[in-house]
Amino acid sequence: MKKIYLKRGKEDSLLRFHPWIFSGAIHHIDNEIEEGDVVRVVSEKDDFIAVGHYQQGSIAVRVLTFKDVDINDEFWHSRIQSAFNMRKSIGLIGNSNTNAFRLVHGEGDLLPGLIVDVYGKTAVMQAHSIGMHLARKAIANAIANTMKGQVENIYYKSETTLSFMEPENGFLFGNSEDNIAVENGLKFYVDWLRGQKTGFFVDQRENRALLEKYAQGKRVLNMFCYTGGFSFYAMRGKAEIVHSVDSSAKAIELTRQNVELNFPNDNRHQAYCEDAFKYLESISADNDKSYNLIILDPPAFAKHRGALHNALKGYTRLNEKAFEKIEKGGILFTFSCSQVVTKDNFRNAVFTAAAQAKRKVRILHQLHQPADHPINIYHPEGEYLKGLVLYVE
Repeated sequence: MKKIYLKRGKEDSLLRFHPWIFSGAIHHIDNEIEEGDVVRVVSEKDDFIAVGHYQQGSIAVRVLTFKDVDINDEFWHSRIQSAFNMRKSIGLIGNSNTNAFRLVHGEGDLLPGLIVDVYGKTAVMQAHSIGMHLARKAIANAIANTMKGQVENIYYKSETTLSFMEPENGFLFGNSEDNIAVENGLKFYVDWLRGQKTGFFVDQRENRALLEKYAQGKRVLNMFCYTGGFSFYAMRGKAEIVHSVDSSAKAIELTRQNVELNFPNDNRHQAYCEDAFKYLESISADNDKSYNLIILDPPAFAKHRGALHNALKGYTRLNEKAFEKIEKGGILFTFSCSQVVTKDNFRNAVFTAAAQAKRKVRILHQLHQPADHPINIYHPEGEYLKGLVLYVE
């Protein structure tokens, strides 16, 4: 196994089991190391520290293990089995009411660079590192063996996450056109071929269920609706009306299909393909666009630390506009999925928005990602989803 030598003192974070090694910590590397290689990380004195995947960039090594072991079929099976056991312990395996969940959540499952979501009989695997891409077939074998009888198809989808490599999407196991999954008894179509991420955002499952409890009799606006998850939960919660908004025509079509799948011919729902800020600007008590329950679930405004300042301005502007438009006594569900935006960053942005809109606001709930998106205690960066439920006077 090829070696990477660290500079003196740069092993401290690794001794605390943080799974990333930054390029600036490297003293030198063995010749002929290629991107995606499994490497042995050692101190300046050649003492073993970790084994991981090498890749050029700021994060040079993603640590797979702090034990001096081979990365082979047995290793992949052990890691996938561990992830499976955790989901089973929290009631997500064999649950007829919910067959959509995350099986592998990167660093949270000690598999940095790998995401696996399960939708019924199909697992969708996504690599975020070249090393995981190169190991895809061994990982797929481990998933198939671990979930035999439960997962029959494994679809690999990394064209968007590793676009510089142009990896080919496609089935590694099986082949299925059955793309309907179930979450808390509600059905939805999963577009794992062309949709964002793995095809659906399973991380909002518990937050959607909470929204359903607040929806009765409400006039609901679901901004950045994507495939309409919050919308069909609001429908089941007996909302008076539900309006879904997204700038993507494809997302709006999927939202309409998902609402129709659960509530056929229900005229309470309307979907609009429009820019979020333009739509919010158009809201007025003088027309049919007035709301007392609004969901703001935008895509990540900051994907790296350099974009943090502008992202916080964006969250403030978006929430300020929602505070201005929501009816008195309304409820706002607002989220950030930007990893570099901390809980305090986000809360301060929303606080600023409330002050600028001159609204009295109370926090009802502080929301986060569900248990199948675990956070490695040694990797706090894994806590990416933040949310607030607010009562607005």
